[in-house]
Amino acid sequence: MSKHSFKEWLFATRPWSFPASVMPVLVSIAYILWVAHDLNFDNVKWLNGLLAIVAMVLFQAAGNTWSDLHDYRSGVDTADSYGVKILTSKAFSEKEIQHLSIGLLVCAMVIGFCICFMSGWWTLVIGIAGIIFTVFYPWLKYRAFGDITIFFSYGVLPFLGTSYVLTGTMLWSAMWLAIPVGLITVAILHVNNTRDIETDARAHITTFAMLIGFNKSKAVYVAEILIPFAAIILLVTAGVLPAWTLISLIALVPAMKNVQAMSHSIATDTNRILALDAATAQLQLVFSLLLCVSFVIASIA
Repeated sequence: MSKHSFKEWLFATRPWSFPASVMPVLVSIAYILWVAHDLNFDNVKWLNGLLAIVAMVLFQAAGNTWSDLHDYRSGVDTADSYGVKILTSKAFSEKEIQHLSIGLLVCAMVIGFCICFMSGWWTLVIGIAGIIFTVFYPWLKYRAFGDITIFFSYGVLPFLGTSYVLTGTMLWSAMWLAIPVGLITVAILHVNNTRDIETDARAHITTFAMLIGFNKSKAVYVAEILIPFAAIILLVTAGVLPAWTLISLIALVPAMKNVQAMSHSIATDTNRILALDAATAQLQLVFSLLLCVSFVIASIA
């Protein structure tokens, strides 16, 4: 392993995708900051929130490398396919990526146990669910369950888990935020699978994008990008979220660029959406940070 630099190891984990794991935790922390006074949360364990961010990033890095390893072994990733080239280019060996993935997962589990010790046994239940989704993600993705797995892994579980480790209680109201944040995260995977329909079919796997076809996949992506903004408006109107969260609508600017890129793509030429996964991850970053800012403002306004 010594022949690779730290930068190369970091690149192998796909760090540009980390907003998918960091943002749900950050938004949860900001939301709890807003509701802490009204719900009389006098002893919020903010340190647990920071540890949760580290654990989530490590879980995602482990999942990314684990998925890349199985994609390579299953023939999903080849020399002429899109995506990460760490294995197809022979920059890393299978054993190196396997060791990296297992090491990252073990580190995430150690931090998870520390959080569990400081919060409660429900953390262990949520953590085990996260481990199962991480380890079995390739198997689930190859059978068209990847999208729903990502929604639970980077939507439901982090919002539920973060609220619990910070407050010691299941804050079910935080689940409303899992919808908009989780859908944008799912869109990162979905645009990848839409772009890779042809190469995935060659590898004899089945993704959700393959099941519904290219044109319907385009419509699903657009829905995953726009529904979050509609959800924020509805939640504000219903009094579930503060009016300040409408600040997140600023992210409609990059969102519409992504929608336009997907809308003008065609099955026989996917060059327009080659970098749309990274652009969607950036949208997740902008949208979620705006939500965080809005909750901070609402908490002191």
